[in-house]
Amino acid sequence: MSEPETKKQKLDNTTSEQQQQEQEQEQTTMTTKQLQICTHSGSFHADESLAVFMLRQLSKFSNSKLVRSRNAEDWEKSDIVVDVSGKYDGVKFFDHHQREFTGTFNDHYKTKLSSAGLVFKHFGKDLISEKLQLDKVNHSKEIEFLYDRIYKDFIEAVDANDNGVNKYENQDELIPKFKDRNFQLSSIVANLNPSWDTDPTDSDYDAHFEKASEIMGFAFINFLNYMGKSFLPAKQYVERAFANRFEVDASGSVIVLERFVPWKEHLYAIEKENNAEGSILYVLFADSSNNWRIAAVPVSVSSFDSRKKLPEAWRGLRDDALSEKSGVEGCVFIHAAGFIGGAKTKEGVVALAKKSI
Repeated sequence: MSEPETKKQKLDNTTSEQQQQEQEQEQTTMTTKQLQICTHSGSFHADESLAVFMLRQLSKFSNSKLVRSRNAEDWEKSDIVVDVSGKYDGVKFFDHHQREFTGTFNDHYKTKLSSAGLVFKHFGKDLISEKLQLDKVNHSKEIEFLYDRIYKDFIEAVDANDNGVNKYENQDELIPKFKDRNFQLSSIVANLNPSWDTDPTDSDYDAHFEKASEIMGFAFINFLNYMGKSFLPAKQYVERAFANRFEVDASGSVIVLERFVPWKEHLYAIEKENNAEGSILYVLFADSSNNWRIAAVPVSVSSFDSRKKLPEAWRGLRDDALSEKSGVEGCVFIHAAGFIGGAKTKEGVVALAKKSI
């Protein structure tokens, strides 16, 4: 190798080292810099209370400063701005109040997004991955499921409430049996705003906003943990029970769970995956008192009707009277509506299931 080439190589190596040092320094600066979240001052709602909470749960914003302001200078100084500014770019500005904004979560949804929906749309997968410790590569399917499900079952209602979307098409024709407005999270948050007769200051609103964000966040994290740590892992138990169904009864219409888990939605999905929709009539599992239960499978998740109710002659009976009528020892009860029953042993509920088919 010639001398000029050697000098050039040394120069290239020096430049490369300098660039690497600059990149490391830049990364360190980004890591240590306190990022700033901005939302509007004054009265607050459920959507930005939740949006700010979700951002703070991300490692990127875990040490962030919150500024509540309607001042454009504060928006520009901030790293992310939610529910104010009249801008949405999916990077820094996340407002939905501008006339031309019509964004939804995706093509499957019609509800216009609020600041909560916007933040979840852009940061939801990161939030799920970090809070549930799910690697994005190895758990992409689970993250995608939770991403859609959490929006549908939690965030969309926040979006609809903030954008004035009625739950029912013909709202005026529905006559409620009771009032639940103040039982809703959105109303709880709204009622946290300082009372007008106290002449509240910006600092009063700011302090109350923190409580609102805490309440919305508690409900959100509780649901996220349920879906990620309870609901999703339960599917494996239902899958095993479904695979072993012919060991319980030759009809294949009864499954026994190793332990109680949320089973209804998983069962419908597993039946569909196996081209066996509607095949399972009864699900058996141990209850919290170490007795056993027999549940008639509902026709749908929200239905009170069953694919096949427990025999009418048993309904409403208990203990010895039920054991005598059914011919099964150790019975505990059969509900008067015929959708659930119990016995003291696994063998007892298996016998009840076989007699009910």
